[in-house]
Amino acid sequence: MIMIRLKKWAAALAERATRRLVNKLILLFSTTIVLIVGSLTLISYQIIQKESVNSSIASTSNNLHLVNKNLEAYLTGMEVLSQPQLRYDEIMHAIKNEPREYASRQYLENYLRDLFFSRNDLEAIYLYLVEEGKYYAIYREAYTISNRSGTIAQLEQQTWYKQTMLSKQNRAYQSFLNPGEETGYAINKDKITMAFHKVLRSIATREPQAVLSFYFNSKAMSETMKDIPLSKGEHVLLLSPDQIPFYVDDRAFYTRASEAGMLEGMNGRSDGQYNWSNGDNRYLVVDNAGANQGWSLVKSIPYQEIYEAATKTRNASYLIGAIFLFIAVILVILTSNAITLPLKKLAYQMRRFSEGTFNAEAEVKGRDEIAYLARRFNQMVERTNELINERYKMKIAQKNAMLKALEAEINPHFLYNALQAISTKALKHGTDEVADMVDALAMTLRYCISGKETVQVYEELKHIERYWVLQKARFGSRLRVITDWDEALMELYIPKLSLQTLVENAVKHGVERVSSPVTIKIKAYSDRDQAVIVVEDDGPGIPRERLEEVQRMLTAGFEEREGESIGLHNLQMRLQFLYGEAAGLSIEARDQGVTMTMFLPKGDSSNVYSINR
Repeated sequence: MIMIRLKKWAAALAERATRRLVNKLILLFSTTIVLIVGSLTLISYQIIQKESVNSSIASTSNNLHLVNKNLEAYLTGMEVLSQPQLRYDEIMHAIKNEPREYASRQYLENYLRDLFFSRNDLEAIYLYLVEEGKYYAIYREAYTISNRSGTIAQLEQQTWYKQTMLSKQNRAYQSFLNPGEETGYAINKDKITMAFHKVLRSIATREPQAVLSFYFNSKAMSETMKDIPLSKGEHVLLLSPDQIPFYVDDRAFYTRASEAGMLEGMNGRSDGQYNWSNGDNRYLVVDNAGANQGWSLVKSIPYQEIYEAATKTRNASYLIGAIFLFIAVILVILTSNAITLPLKKLAYQMRRFSEGTFNAEAEVKGRDEIAYLARRFNQMVERTNELINERYKMKIAQKNAMLKALEAEINPHFLYNALQAISTKALKHGTDEVADMVDALAMTLRYCISGKETVQVYEELKHIERYWVLQKARFGSRLRVITDWDEALMELYIPKLSLQTLVENAVKHGVERVSSPVTIKIKAYSDRDQAVIVVEDDGPGIPRERLEEVQRMLTAGFEEREGESIGLHNLQMRLQFLYGEAAGLSIEARDQGVTMTMFLPKGDSSNVYSINR
C-alpha cells in the first residue's frame, strides 16, 4: 500500500516537472551540467591523485637527500673531532705517563678543554684511560664549564664500550632516545641525545690506550632537521645503519610505528619509498640512505594529506556544479547580489579590523538585519579603540611611575657622607676648600634633580668627578681612581646616575671597610653590538653568601626588593625598562676586589643613542 502511494507521488512530481517547457529545459540543462561536472571531477580527481603522489615522492626524496648530506657532514665532523691527527704522539705520550707526570695530566685536561670549546653542541667529553681505569672529563654544569677526574669501575661491562672496542673503525654511536640507555659516567642524560665514542690505540701495538667519548645535545641535530618541512600527520626519524633511532620528532608515533612494523618495509627496497598501513591510516614512507655511512632519513606522509589537494579540487568541482545548477533552476542572481554585497563589504571591514586596522568602519544602508549588523560592528570598533587608548595610556603612566619610583629610591648615602666630609674639612682647613666642596655638592644636587631619564656619558663623568671631590675629602689618599674610557663611547646615552650607582657601591663595599688604600677603576669599551662599562676595585671583596644574595636580588621582581642592594636592583630594572632584555648588570667577586659590569646595546637610532634626544 505504501509503495503504491510512493509511486503515485513520484509520478505526479515527474508530470508536474515536465508539464512546462521551461521546466523541461531546466531539467535538461541541469542533467547536462551534473553529467559534465561529475565526469570531469572524477577524471581530474584521479589524475591529481596520481600527480600528488609522484610530486610528494620527488620533493620528499630530494629534500631528504639534501638534509642527509648535511647530517653526514655533521657525523663526519664528530669523526674529525675525535682524531688527534698531528697531536697523536703527544696524546699517547701523555696517556702513558699520566700516572707519573703532572705535565701529562695537565696536557690531557687542556686537550679536552680545546675539544669542548670547539663546538657549541657538546655537553660533556670523557677520556677513559684503559690501563689505569681512570677518566678525565669536562662538562657543562648550570652556567659554568667544569673539569673532573676520577676512577670508575665496571665501565668495560657497558654495551657501548664493548661495541666501541669490537668496531673495526674503532668508533661507536650511542643514542639516548631510549630512557634505559646507560653511559657509565655520572652525566645528566636529560640534556644529551647522542654520544660518539672513539678508541685511541697505540700505533706500535694496536692495543687500546683510551676511549674518548663525546656527549652531544640536540642543538645542531634539531637545526639540521628544521630543513625538513612537516605538515599535519607527517613524521621524520633518523636511523643508524643498524636501525637504531637517533632522532624522532614524535616518540609516541615512533613507538607505534615500530610495533606496527613500519621499519620492516625498508628491508630489501632500493627505490626509497613504500606503502605502509596502520589500521585505517595509510602512509607513504620515503627513506634516503647516506652514501658514505649509510644513515637513513625516514619520512612518513599520510595519504590523506597527499590526496588533500585532489579532494579539495573534487569538492570544489562539485560545489561549482551545484552553483551552476542552482543558478539555472532558481535564477536569483540579482536577489543574491543584493543580499550578499553588503555582507561582503561588512566582512571586508571585519577582516581589516582583525588584521589591526582599528579605524575600519562599515557602510550602513537601510534598516534591515545587515544594516543592524553593520551598526553593531561600528559600535564595537569604536568601543575597542576607546579600550585600546585607555590601556595604552595606563601602560605609559605605569611605566613612567615605576621609572620615577626607581630613580627616586637611589640610596642618598653619598650625600650624608659628603656633608660629613664638609664638616670635617671646615673644622680643619678653613673656608676655601669648603667652598669648593659646597660647589661640588650643589652641582651634584642639581644634576640629581634634573628631569632627564638618560644622559650622555660625558655628563655622567663630570658628575662622577664632582662625586670624587667629595669622597676624596672624606677618604684622602686611601682612595685612588683610574678612568679608562673609550673615546668612541663619549656620545653614548646611559641612564642618569647609573655610573654613580656602581661607583658608590664600590666605595661602600670597598673603601669604607678597610683602612688601607683602595683603587677604583672605571673603564668602558665596545664589544660587538654592545657597550660594556666596568667598575672594579681591589678592596676586601664580598662574602660568597652576600654575593649570592646580591645576584638573586638583581633577578627579583619589583615587589620583591629588600635589603641593601636596592640601588643595584633599581638600576637593573631601569636598564631593562629603557633598553629591553639586552641590557643588564653583572657582579663578580674575587678574594681581593669586586667587578661590576653594565651592558648596554648600541643598536640603531631606536635604541641607546636615541633616548632623550
